[in-house]
Amino acid sequence: MPSDRNAEFKEAFQLFDKDGDGCITTKELGTVMRALGKSPTEAEVKKIVSEVDPDGRGFINFPEFCGIMGREMREFDNEADLKAAWKVFDKDGKGSISVAELRHVLSSIGEKLSPEELADLTKEADPDTTGRIQYDSFIKLMMSK
Repeated sequence: MPSDRNAEFKEAFQLFDKDGDGCITTKELGTVMRALGKSPTEAEVKKIVSEVDPDGRGFINFPEFCGIMGREMREFDNEADLKAAWKVFDKDGKGSISVAELRHVLSSIGEKLSPEELADLTKEADPDTTGRIQYDSFIKLMMSK
């Protein structure tokens, strides 16, 4: 695992290791994973917990956590995830959403943007300044990032 990634894992892990004993609770695992950009379902988290904590002690140490984070896990970086998030806000199915709805789509897939970043993204996704973001433009833009 690259050292910068390991440092990121360590930082997130330590935020939840409140007493500094080198462990987090199994209940916190999903939250920590999501904080690092993973998006496991509750069923996936339960399966992982049953594998790494078969005796039910309720804790995961940092090496176990790194092993979990090294696994292939669904992340919000593919077109299917973007399309699913998009459909939630494009209720009428017209293929466009407002800038405000775009902010919701991005936050629902874990993208936290500053107002400046949102303005830049809007300029790219809505070059005609219609106030509406077209699905095709948005997907091309997000997949190129």
